[in-house]
Amino acid sequence: MTDNPLKALTAAGQAIWLDYLHQDILRSGELQRLIAEDGVTGLTSNPSIFEKAIGDGEAYDGRIAQLAAGGARDANAIYEALAIGDIRGACDQFRPTWDRLGGRDGYASLEVSPKLADDTEGTVREARRLWKAVERPNLMIKVPGTKAGTPAIRQLIGEGINVNVTLLFGLQAYLDVAEAHIAGLEDLKAAGGDVARVHGVASFFVSRIDTAIDRKIDEKLKTADPADAPRLKALRGQVAIANAKVAYQRYLGLVLSPRWKALAVAGASPQRVLWASTGTKDPAYSDVLYIETLIGPDTISTMPPKTLAAFRDHGHAAPTLATGEAAAVGVLREADALGLDLDQVTDTLVADGVALFAKAFDDLLAAVDGKRRRLGDKTSARAAHA
Repeated sequence: MTDNPLKALTAAGQAIWLDYLHQDILRSGELQRLIAEDGVTGLTSNPSIFEKAIGDGEAYDGRIAQLAAGGARDANAIYEALAIGDIRGACDQFRPTWDRLGGRDGYASLEVSPKLADDTEGTVREARRLWKAVERPNLMIKVPGTKAGTPAIRQLIGEGINVNVTLLFGLQAYLDVAEAHIAGLEDLKAAGGDVARVHGVASFFVSRIDTAIDRKIDEKLKTADPADAPRLKALRGQVAIANAKVAYQRYLGLVLSPRWKALAVAGASPQRVLWASTGTKDPAYSDVLYIETLIGPDTISTMPPKTLAAFRDHGHAAPTLATGEAAAVGVLREADALGLDLDQVTDTLVADGVALFAKAFDDLLAAVDGKRRRLGDKTSARAAHA
């Protein structure tokens, strides 16, 4: 048995993905170290991650200046050149993992523009374009699990494009995208395609649910009946985990269905559930709460660097995900009985998530454009004095 709790997660059947990307971890060997020493088998990116990586500091200034000197003027084109370069680099560093596991793992994920969250056809077009631009078999295109994103997922899987469904919060939304994944594989099989070559994950966001539910609990406690106050307090930090555990039970039911078994015989791999937003927001909770409580086979936990380091330091790996199903159902029923309205919360979180990513994307493009202008002016000035 290893002394590294992260390796113990792998032994429990759970994959570890890094929720972070920066050119420095590609160039310094840090990503290779995480792969070799911690068993990291994948990586996710999103507009917020790129906004922090590219917009903050000067690490990307040299590449931006080079692109500007080559005639690039559009901020989106510059961003895409940077992002595609980094994603290709990540895919290449995970390629040995992908080869070793026969395509089961070893992926890097790149998100379509959050501006397209309500545009099915636009999402499909952008996903196809990014898939061709990156040109790596171990790429996953991130598509939001919105009402418009769901049919796009079916279309893309049916075309043989790997999809990471993002911004999942509610159980019905998860079931909808799981159906889209299965239907897409059936479309691909009917067209004579190889379903064994297509993979997908469903990214279920965790901590944001507790943040929103706990806020509602605190509001209700101000006017709650004294008999309800202890019941409300007992739900703090419980609803997101219960929601995730029930979602996992739905996953287990899907992979046991005759419909799925027909695809499995043809070589298809299931759409694994991925736990996202695993960093703890409330300092009153353990910083590894959403890792330790959701450990189970055929799942992925994606962690920001701080959470990864915390679990390496003091995490405990035990098979917790498939335990306490009845208790999880009870938590959700109690939340409903106390008027916390989880469905309304999860619907709001999807809209808020799209809006946050759209703002991060706008901020990123503004930062890139500002850097392009400033660095381009410096280049022009040097050329004028040469």
